[in-house]
Amino acid sequence: MAPSKRPQEDPSVSSSSTKKLNTNFTKEDIEHFFNGQIWKSDFQNEIQKQVKESSPYKWGTIKNLMDDNLLRQVRKEVLSEIAFTKKETDIYKVYQSGDLANLSGLDWNDLSRLPSLYKLRAAIYSQEFRDVVSKITGCGKLSGVKTDMSINTYTKGCHLLTHDDVIGSRRVSFILYMPDPDKVWKHQYGGALRLFPSVVPNVPHTDYECKLIPQFNQIAFFTVQPGLSFHDVEEVREAKHRLSIQGWFHIPQPGEDGFVEGEQEKTEALSTLQQLQCKELQEFDFPKGIRNEISPLELKTIQSCEQLSKQDIEYLKKFLNPTYLNPTHIQKLSNFFSNESLVELKDFFNEEYASSLKDLLRNVEINTETPKNSSEVRHPWKIAVPPHKQRFIYIDGTSHHGLSKEEIKYINEVGPQEQPNFTLLNKSSGLSAADSKLIQICEFLKSVAFKRWLKIITDLVPANEQILARRFRPGQDFILATTTDSDAGRNDYEEGVLLEATLNLTPTAASGKKTNSWESGEFGGYELCMAQTAKDGDEEDDPAIYRSSKESEEDSVLYTSQCKWNTLTLMVRDASILKFVKYVSINAKGSRWDVSCQWNVKAESEEGFEK
Repeated sequence: MAPSKRPQEDPSVSSSSTKKLNTNFTKEDIEHFFNGQIWKSDFQNEIQKQVKESSPYKWGTIKNLMDDNLLRQVRKEVLSEIAFTKKETDIYKVYQSGDLANLSGLDWNDLSRLPSLYKLRAAIYSQEFRDVVSKITGCGKLSGVKTDMSINTYTKGCHLLTHDDVIGSRRVSFILYMPDPDKVWKHQYGGALRLFPSVVPNVPHTDYECKLIPQFNQIAFFTVQPGLSFHDVEEVREAKHRLSIQGWFHIPQPGEDGFVEGEQEKTEALSTLQQLQCKELQEFDFPKGIRNEISPLELKTIQSCEQLSKQDIEYLKKFLNPTYLNPTHIQKLSNFFSNESLVELKDFFNEEYASSLKDLLRNVEINTETPKNSSEVRHPWKIAVPPHKQRFIYIDGTSHHGLSKEEIKYINEVGPQEQPNFTLLNKSSGLSAADSKLIQICEFLKSVAFKRWLKIITDLVPANEQILARRFRPGQDFILATTTDSDAGRNDYEEGVLLEATLNLTPTAASGKKTNSWESGEFGGYELCMAQTAKDGDEEDDPAIYRSSKESEEDSVLYTSQCKWNTLTLMVRDASILKFVKYVSINAKGSRWDVSCQWNVKAESEEGFEK
């Protein structure tokens, strides 16, 4: 369920001369809006038992919840009367309605178009149904005045990545599904609700444990459990409409039965506590944001470089397009980077090297099985975790390791602290030709000659480094919007400056028409940078709503790069810039492949010389 703030409904309905729809429902009316089984104690006890025995956390589902005719009418009203707006962020792509909280404030002209929807909302938030939800979940009393519903439709390509729904006073999350009532929603359509276990509280496991295939008139629900209730919505794979009503029950508000003074503040404080524990939880993040120091001798060699030596050129030309070794072209690139703090170099590798690499990567995609869960990821690859921040597979030049709580504790606190060594890694057994080639590229990017070339292009001296070969698999991988810890805590580093490179090596981006290629943006996998615009106290939870149904680019978007082949992007980034890699669609033609590099840079003294 998309984590978005909703306004509290005013329980009072002001008098008006405008004709109003009859919205006064009796207890008998409410009971008839549901399937009669929901009111039977034996049925409630059975659901309660299922919830108690459920995993990975307490959740439940009820089939045929509502009166069938009523929900069919609701579906018709929604499809004919409600407009949906496409919203896309780093965490989701979905078509959303407006909030349904304030239906009671609409006049006859509005409500006459949505009478069944109004009945449904009244039924869901009725005292009778709230009492049932309280009983079967064991969550305590629920608010009847703070309503919180919206309608989403997930079509082909829509998805919602891992999150826990912990916002404000939410107590129970629910989704009422309304796909085509006369057809079975099949598992191959996607759109399933998936529930994730936790490694420790606030750290979800990268693989889901439970999966619910949605059917018409089925509700899924769970108590919002801080640090535990992680879930996602699997991407819809086919041209089907997964229509649903999503919402939350909140803790009782002042004046309601069950209101407890200070309870909401205590609930909201849990989020603050999690923020305070954020650094403590970073031990479960992999890959670590650690940039390893460049040796003083190497640093001196890079720093003193004004032009490439013959030895530099002899080494670099084994890899680079000759254009990028031409002094005149290098100067043009340097001038452009100086003005823009960003430059993109197409056809980065020479033709021979690029052709060999492309053949190897395509062979992997066509003739080998892509790992679908963490247990299938094999040396030299690892999986990036946790999934409420990122998921992709990567090579970082160190040994493979497990991701259990005990294994992570050993890596962080007990075992040897291993430094990346791509040269040694490339001598290990069991590597495929493609793996070996990617590791060779990482070796090249760590070379002194490349960093001397980098210094000439950027006029910046790299002082430490992190290099990762990455693969973003269709239907699985992404990086959510994050800033960067550009301040490495050393006074000889340029404060707030991080030099980054992305070497995009996606072979399926080398050809294809725009309508069915990466350039359309519909397959995701693009890298996007944007300025942070949220103010303190802003209740909007989405890091970045950057694409709407109008496809208008927001002012906050600074740079977007679709998947490309053989293209190097250099940029300077500071802590004010968010960056993410969009989830790669299951319908993409292949994986996004790249090599990501980060360097802190040497600070300059007041006289203009590096310290």
